[in-house]
Amino acid sequence: MSMIRDLRAAVRPSLRHPLRKTGVGAGSSPYANYDATRDPTAATAVVDCAVYRDGRRVDDRACLTPRGAMRQVRESGGFAWIGLHEPTEAEFAGIAAEFGLHPLAVEDAVHAHQRPKLERYDDTLFTVFKTIHYVEHTELTATSEVVETGEVMVFTGPDFVITVRHGGQGSLRNLRHRLQGEPELLAKGPSAVLHAIADHVVDGYIAVADAVELDIDQIEIDVFSPPAKGSTRGADTGRIYQLKREVLEFKRAVTPLLRPMQLLSERPMRLVDPDIQKYFRDVADHLARVQEQVVGFDELLNSILQANLAQATVAQNEDMRKITSWAAIVAVPTAVCGVYGMNFDHMPELHWKYGYPMVLGGIAVICFAIHRTLKRNGWL
Repeated sequence: MSMIRDLRAAVRPSLRHPLRKTGVGAGSSPYANYDATRDPTAATAVVDCAVYRDGRRVDDRACLTPRGAMRQVRESGGFAWIGLHEPTEAEFAGIAAEFGLHPLAVEDAVHAHQRPKLERYDDTLFTVFKTIHYVEHTELTATSEVVETGEVMVFTGPDFVITVRHGGQGSLRNLRHRLQGEPELLAKGPSAVLHAIADHVVDGYIAVADAVELDIDQIEIDVFSPPAKGSTRGADTGRIYQLKREVLEFKRAVTPLLRPMQLLSERPMRLVDPDIQKYFRDVADHLARVQEQVVGFDELLNSILQANLAQATVAQNEDMRKITSWAAIVAVPTAVCGVYGMNFDHMPELHWKYGYPMVLGGIAVICFAIHRTLKRNGWL
């Protein structure tokens, strides 16, 4: 613990960490100002706090605050699981000091918007997950929101787990209740909770991938089906582009997490129980499958978008051919009438009795022949 304090004192002045208060002495903890009037770990952002011993939740009022939970763990063993939702800097400062969390990880947990990752700080693993929620919609439009993202950060220590959640989705309440019904799994310690969270997040990815696939199938049907009379292909382009943007957001959540899951499943770690490490392989396999799906979605949407633009180009070319064909037909009477509209006295058939009907008949025959030729060639 002294190493962590020395590192905080050396690093934080240069990084200007937001939790550090001015006026703290060189040898003081950067969180000391929060200890003055109340239990600094009693943050209002705490949604649940419990101690688990031998896989079962300890029913003790002293465990209702992070400091009390940690005191119970140090006295009687087990581990503490503390859940927070969007804590402020002040709310998280006392907990960070109590559990010796690294300031860099604390900064990431408070401000969120992090890339999925796995980092080790001394005896603590810091893991960032992106949660994905599928937004139900009756019809996909050019402005539809398809996926909604959140974040779950997990601090895993020898005798504690701290989860920090950001966003309205990704609640861990049901997960906690499910784990409490499996005491033999919780008895494995904090790494069992980390695996359960990873498995819960990846299961969410699988469900969202299945739902997004249905949206892509519908877009594909709309693009390649014969257009309804009076409809335009250009209306589909905005929908395809919007769905592609949502898939890219999905991809940014899934792809970076693959490497951390592989590390947890392959590399021996002191904080991860060997029996639990086997289960991380299953999570990594599921995540790899989802990652392949999402990459496939992106490539398929590229193909659909290109096909839609090609169809629009073909439709424009067909319209231009029709316009050109009719212009060629109209050019015949225009030319003939232009010639006979000139003021000359000596012109062929100008004073002939049947000159007028003959010219009109000639115009009609030539126009009919041009029309038939163009129609036979598919221009009309």
